[in-house]
Amino acid sequence: MKLALLDTVVLKRDLPEHGLRAGDLGAVVELYGTDGVEVEFVRASGQTKALVTLKAADVRCAGDGDMLGRGISTPGRSCGSGPRVTARAIYSGPSLPERAGGS
Repeated sequence: MKLALLDTVVLKRDLPEHGLRAGDLGAVVELYGTDGVEVEFVRASGQTKALVTLKAADVRCAGDGDMLGRGISTPGRSCGSGPRVTARAIYSGPSLPERAGGS
């Protein structure tokens, strides 16, 4: 399998020392020779969870059948805990009836 920089890959085995499990998705950030690959795994927040050098055989290319998420493993910021922003607050154009010619 030929990998390229920024390919999305799926981990094929558990790496408990890095908190990773088979099925986790990562991005290829470096290639080493014909068999080495450095993969970055990130949390849902975008923060790096692990940056791991692996053999190409430890990962496979992600496909349409692969899904994100294993659920919440540790408590974190609640999605509803930040300020609420409504569409009206961020859209300053005319309301839909006005744009359609109504009042």
